[in-house]
Amino acid sequence: MKTLIMRRVPRLLILVFLSSLFSFAANQAVAQTASEPVLLTSCGQSPGPVRLKIFLQKLNVNFDYNLQAKADDLISKKKEGKPYKSIIIVTGASLKGMGAAGVSMDDELSRTKALIAEAKKQGIKIIGSHIEGMARRSQGATAGDNTDEMSIDAVCNVCDFMIVKKEGDSDGRFTTISKGKNIPLILFELNTEISDVLKKVYNK
Repeated sequence: MKTLIMRRVPRLLILVFLSSLFSFAANQAVAQTASEPVLLTSCGQSPGPVRLKIFLQKLNVNFDYNLQAKADDLISKKKEGKPYKSIIIVTGASLKGMGAAGVSMDDELSRTKALIAEAKKQGIKIIGSHIEGMARRSQGATAGDNTDEMSIDAVCNVCDFMIVKKEGDSDGRFTTISKGKNIPLILFELNTEISDVLKKVYNK
């Protein structure tokens, strides 16, 4: 009898572990959803938002595309009676992109900080995204340029969940943020998988 009980204990432990694991996964799935209308913007003026824009259009997601969106844009939308329900902020700094927009990294960080503060005030879900992989993170006009990492810190540490290209997390950058801040992380491998991710997020 005692031997039988001892044999069953490990199985019970495994079942409890799997149950808790599935429960955790289910909770993560709930956390990784968002509603329309959506504001798609940037922190760093990289080309990343253009890719997401194409997929959002194909899925017929109700969204506005504004790479230099400000807190005032959220306030105006709310006054119109059509407040944003979620914001996707694509991280990744491009010196060329910022130059074309006539802004500096300091400008981007200041704008993003105010935008996030207003979004939190209104209860708008914030999605941090990095979709260009290590190619973007390793790019820099000069050695030691860390503008991309600055944009990641400004958004991903305070967002509700993240959508990240797996290759861009090869050093565990986003996984560390996810675990440390308890922020759900959605990883995808191929650009073609972005559509599937957005389908689940926006229930399309």
